[in-house]
This record gives sequence, C-alpha cells and structure tokens, in this order.
Amino acid sequence: MPPRGYVEGMESMVKTLPRESEMDRAMYARDASYDGLFFACVRTTGVFCRPSCSARKPNKKNLTYHATVRDCLLDGYRPCKRCRPLAINGRAADWLDALIEKIEGSPCERLTDADLSASGVSPYRARRYFVRNFGMTFQAYHRARRMGLALEQLQAGDGSVPVAFEHSYESLSGFRDAFKRVFGTTPGRSAGLQRIVTTRVETPIGPMVAGATEEGVCLLEFADRRAFQRQLEVLRRRLDSVIVPGRNAHLKQLTDELAEYFEGKRQSFSVPLVFPGTAFQQSVWKELRRIPYGSTISYAELGRRIGNPGSQRAVGRANGDNRIAILIPCHRVVRDDGTLCGYGGGVWRKQHLLDLERTAATGAVDRQIGESNTKANGRFAIA
Repeated sequence: MPPRGYVEGMESMVKTLPRESEMDRAMYARDASYDGLFFACVRTTGVFCRPSCSARKPNKKNLTYHATVRDCLLDGYRPCKRCRPLAINGRAADWLDALIEKIEGSPCERLTDADLSASGVSPYRARRYFVRNFGMTFQAYHRARRMGLALEQLQAGDGSVPVAFEHSYESLSGFRDAFKRVFGTTPGRSAGLQRIVTTRVETPIGPMVAGATEEGVCLLEFADRRAFQRQLEVLRRRLDSVIVPGRNAHLKQLTDELAEYFEGKRQSFSVPLVFPGTAFQQSVWKELRRIPYGSTISYAELGRRIGNPGSQRAVGRANGDNRIAILIPCHRVVRDDGTLCGYGGGVWRKQHLLDLERTAATGAVDRQIGESNTKANGRFAIA
C-alpha cells in the first residue's frame, strides 16, 4: 500500500478540489465562499492562502492549488500571515497565531508536548483543535511542515545527514523512517528521484486523477475506481518515483486535449505517454492505441493482433491494469458478440465513451460528405 500520509492527501484531493477554472475565478475574485474548499499556494513567496486573501494576487503561472493544509505543507509552503488559513471561520483560536509563529521561527525544530505546555498551550487542546479542523494532529502538522522543507533541501542537492540533523532528528535512521512513511522512498534516493505530479481533472463522466512525470502522462484514472490506490502503488514502484500533488506542462496539455475529446473535436491525443509494464502488457497497450476512433474489437481479436491467439483472459487482465484510461483506449474492446463487459470506471462510462466516439465519428463523415458534395456541385455549376 502507498504510505498512509500520501493516501490521505490524495484522497482529500480527489474528493474536494473544484475545477481549476473555478478556483482561478474564486482566487482572483477573493470569493470567501470558497474558503476551506481549497488553498492557493504561491511559488514566489512560499506561502499558502485562503481564496479570499486580501494580499495582491500573483500571476497565474506562480499559483498551484491543494485541497488540504497537509498537502500545502508537504509541498513546502507555510501559512500566510495576512489571511491566516489555519483560522476557522475567519477567526483563529487565541493561542494559534503564537504557536504557528513559533513553528515558522524555527521550522526545523521539534515541539514536544512538554514544549507546548511550557508555552501555555495544552497539548490535548492543540491535538483536538487540529484533528477537528485540519484532519491531523498538531504533531502531524508540524511533521508535515518539516518533511516538506526536508524534501526541498534534498532535491536541491543537500545531503541526508545535514538535512536530518537540521530537522531535529537524532539519528539518520529515524529521519529515514519518518521520510519514507510520508513520501514512500528514502532520503538518499529522493534527490535524483523523479516526481509524479498529480491533479484532479473534471470530465462529463466524473472526476479523474491525472499524473505525469517530466517525460509524459503516466496516469489518468477515475477517482472512484476501486483499484485506484493499488494502481498508484504499482505506478510508484514501476517508475521508482514519489507522488505529489502539482501540475506540469504535460498535465496542462492533457487537460486541454481531454476537453476537446469530450466536445467531440479530437479523435487522437498528442500528449506524450509513459506506461511501464511487462512485455505482454506493453504489447496489449500499444495495440489498443492502434484501434481506430469510433471502432471496437473483441478480446480474442486483440489477442490475435499481438500474436497470442487464445489469450482473451490475459488480454482482459492487461486491459484492467491499464493506468491511462481513454488515451490508451481499453474501452474499445468488447465481447465477441459486441456486448460490453469489464471496465474499471464502470460499464456505463464505457458505453458513454463509445457512444461519444461513434456520434462524433459519424458527424465527421457527414461533414466530409457534405463538403465533397458542395465542391462537386460547384464544379458542375461552373461547367
């Protein structure tokens, strides 16, 4: 299973983030009704804010969005002092500002329950407040902030030993264990480790989660698929990567192309793909990409096309292991009699995608015929 901290962060992102265009509008309009639904992180200042923050709004290219406080912290951001995103209903607890200021003054130092008590804050009160309002204990909040900073330093080239001691770990093994629980990998491997950045994508048939490396898109899956968490873990192992919330150019291109696809304006995708797997899986997935838009083939035919006749069951399993829905179109594979079966996102979605493609393909043919007739009539008229 993926690290618990990551799973919780991913689940919250899947369930709560509005559409990006909607968050952009709310952010620049300072719409307070969106406070608590998402947080805006500003790359140039390193802070995260409420949508209603009164500070000058940054350029769109310097913004990224997260669903929870924890996601913001693990991405290396600190709470904004102006809008105080940790305050509830616009009003912070009387002791909260002082506590956060203490953390930010020395973010790498540990704060024990004894330290909290010495500063006049009940550890029990802090724990209950953070769990009730942020879904994590105060210690988890502090740990997430330290781990986010540690990851930044490691990926900037700092060594594990100085980073561990700077973040108040008495031993390298303790730091290593804590880091691995959060990010699913060891500090020594993280500096050169590729990151899979993930984001939510809204579609007419439900939210999807997309992921990409620097090389291309490696994930596009329905957020409510039962096997989603298992697929994430397999992908992380296959690519030897850490999975974090974020965006990159490939995800932007994917979002644009998906919108055109669902509008019936796009029949093929140009965004680069990354799909690691076994030799058999690779052969199935590559053949899937050759199935024409608006067409279907049977599992048996797919097996024959890859040189493995009689491999319908294995082909079906490979389809189920496909982590890039729609772009690697496993929805175009049906039973021998043409009926639908087995689709990770649900058979109703499979039917929707096939109907969409058939309708769009038919419309495109009709347009071509109409254009040809118009040209022919023009030639005859001139003659």
